[in-house]
Amino acid sequence: MGKNNIFFLEVLEWFDENGQEICHRIPEKGSGEFKLGAQAIVRDSQAAVFYSGGVACDALGPGRHTISTLNIPVLTKMLSIPWGFTSPIRAEVYFVNLKQFTNLKWGTRDPVAFRDKELGLVRLRAHGICNVQVVQPVLFVNSLVGTQSSYTLGELENYLSQIVVSRLNDYMGENINTLLDLPSHYDEISEGLAQRIQKDLGQFGIALRHLYINAITPPKEVQDAIDDRSKLGLLGDNLNKLLKMKTAMALEKAASNPGVMSGGIGMGMGLLIPGLLSGLYSGDRERDAKKKDLDDTENCPECGLQVGKGARFCPHCGHQILIIRKCGVCGKNLGPKAKFCPSCGAPVGRRRSPKICSECGAANLPSASFCNMCGKEL
Repeated sequence: MGKNNIFFLEVLEWFDENGQEICHRIPEKGSGEFKLGAQAIVRDSQAAVFYSGGVACDALGPGRHTISTLNIPVLTKMLSIPWGFTSPIRAEVYFVNLKQFTNLKWGTRDPVAFRDKELGLVRLRAHGICNVQVVQPVLFVNSLVGTQSSYTLGELENYLSQIVVSRLNDYMGENINTLLDLPSHYDEISEGLAQRIQKDLGQFGIALRHLYINAITPPKEVQDAIDDRSKLGLLGDNLNKLLKMKTAMALEKAASNPGVMSGGIGMGMGLLIPGLLSGLYSGDRERDAKKKDLDDTENCPECGLQVGKGARFCPHCGHQILIIRKCGVCGKNLGPKAKFCPSCGAPVGRRRSPKICSECGAANLPSASFCNMCGKEL
């Protein structure tokens, strides 16, 4: 019943009507005077981060939760006369959407510089999609949402594009010598790029589930050079491909001739097919079993070992599974009342400054290896 009243207790819940909100604060304006006994309803795809006195207390899982504060109906209003009938006992709840957000688009706004070993400096454009999911709701609110009343998918997409493009430039500069070899390395680039981006997103409590590269587009003249090289490769393998085609055509012709298939060839095919099908089914069973095991476990944010779903502390290292905040300099997990990082000694809240390219003066991400504007190694 209501969120701003004197007599009644509050019922706190949130529905994502348009599917574009990742986090939503209640109350939407400022903080609230939630009373003792207020109820928070959390859905299966949500987590509720409860703040009291400006400090995150806990992340509430699915179900109905009773909120305990020092605000008592009517009596608190009478006692808060010195503060203009506004209770100094403030609280707010951030509802975080834990569903997997799919088809998030990333891409280059401006061409990115890449120093090719054969072609020299080349300007590239790239775009693709990725799937992400919030796995540490408290860390996500503390580090990325802040005190905003709402955090949308569009804001996250803009940040993702900056990270992906910078990491793509770093990975290609370290692992790709020339764009002529690029088409055969798409899967390898996707895997290597995903590992790097996961470290960046982990600082904000976000997990990268999938990353896909749709295209890395060089200028037209470079595309023509890659096409010419592909044609040469196709002509060099003519004999092998011709033999494969003839074999496939012969099998198709035999399959369409009942007289031939009723003989030894048909018997051989009849014996072969059950074995192939059983292999497919057994592979499906193994994949389903592995998927179920992964669904029942999660990784410790400190040691990386698997722990049971819903565990609050790691049985291997004893670290708390729920992360409150991370050091902005070294990425160490910090306690809720920490003022300095125990690993590097940096004050809580300090961030690493961007890397400035000595050649063109462009600002890059703190951990970037190559400049996005000129391609120079940083």
